[in-house]
Amino acid sequence: MKHVGLKLSAIAISCSIALSAQASSTLFANVDVFNGTENKLYQDHHVLIVDNKIAKVSAKNIDAADAVVIDGQGLTLMPGLIEGHGHLQMNGSSLPDIENNRNWEELAARSAARAESALMSGFTTWRDMGGMGAGLKKTIDNGELRGPRIYPSGAFIGPTGSHADFRNFTTPNETFNGPQSAGARLGMSCTADDEGAIKACARQNYMQGATQLKLMSSGGVASSFDPWQLNAYSLEEIKAAVEVADAYGSYVASHAYSKVSLLRNLEAGTKTLEHAFMFDAEVNKQMKQHDAYMTTNMTAFSPYLGQIEAINSNPASARKAKTAQAAFKNYIPNVKKLKPKLGFHVDCVGGVAACEQQADHSIYLSGEFFGNFYTLISMTSVNGEIVKLSGETLDPYIDGKLGVIEEGAYADLLLVKGNPLEDLSVIGANKKWFDAPKRNGIEAMKLIMKDGKIYKNTL
Repeated sequence: MKHVGLKLSAIAISCSIALSAQASSTLFANVDVFNGTENKLYQDHHVLIVDNKIAKVSAKNIDAADAVVIDGQGLTLMPGLIEGHGHLQMNGSSLPDIENNRNWEELAARSAARAESALMSGFTTWRDMGGMGAGLKKTIDNGELRGPRIYPSGAFIGPTGSHADFRNFTTPNETFNGPQSAGARLGMSCTADDEGAIKACARQNYMQGATQLKLMSSGGVASSFDPWQLNAYSLEEIKAAVEVADAYGSYVASHAYSKVSLLRNLEAGTKTLEHAFMFDAEVNKQMKQHDAYMTTNMTAFSPYLGQIEAINSNPASARKAKTAQAAFKNYIPNVKKLKPKLGFHVDCVGGVAACEQQADHSIYLSGEFFGNFYTLISMTSVNGEIVKLSGETLDPYIDGKLGVIEEGAYADLLLVKGNPLEDLSVIGANKKWFDAPKRNGIEAMKLIMKDGKIYKNTL
């Protein structure tokens, strides 16, 4: 192991020093670097952080006399993780629970707890795919709460009876429309049954600080009224949302299960396909042609799936889940063969402990299905590309790349004990799901840095 000499040996960094000192420069010395793009570690490297950016990555010693020096002791320095499809505000146990039992202050408080849990699990960036505006993001950005960078989508946009319709059968419906739901009143969903209404919902979301739009153009499983096979929006209706997104220099992400919906979205100009369970060679060809991405929740293929409360508490959802798992059997072999641009996504509905368990299990499943490297780039550089689709006007973090270790990128970094290319447990992967013990952080994750500031250091 190489060392940086007297400067390094003279400085012992403790947890308290690292957390209290917000130096303008930090030098990580003697680290093995996974850069987020290559299937290798760069051994015995040194990485200099100046303010909130990566200033230098070198195999040679870096002369940084004024920097706080952290001896990595041969641990692995890697990009912070990026959640490609999460729901911080969707933190009840199920959609009916959120609709009927949780008021705005409880949902807000729980979202703050979820955000801190995400950061302390290594997720330094979070693409929130519906159910929340920019309030939590702004509060984190100004330092009042701890959490990841957030790219919010605002309210889910979907037609009456769709996956975005949170009503139950007894919800008052004098206007016979979804806005009578609690979810709609709280700005979590927006019911739109024609092109004009879709455009109005889209513009409202951007006014509330959305960085991209989320459409519900397919049915779903964890909802009451819609079969997963439903193709909820026509080509023209999807194009209406894309037209508004284009006007803002942004993009549309679309919840889409069926092949009809996947191809329809790509034709309309949708840039990310969410879930995309009927992915195949034809869809892959169109994704390449349109330079599109997809994100998928691996827990859809877990043997534990039937134990999810959001599903098993609703008989209709439980039935849908069984038929869906059978219909999606070719997804994993198709992804293995075709290797699309796939972003990691957990899609948890629930509280802190439940979502930590789901995230850890999701990482494990992705590694088992597709290997560690494909999983790691899906959690770092690929999701880093996806969040940047929000464009130069709306991207709140426009000054640097995310999900990579390279000069000029944001200093969102993890220092882990072990090699994630060989062992994903160093970032939390767990074969168990609901039977996994509750945890307080991830032991092998020794240091968490976001935007050049250290939030955890147990070296």
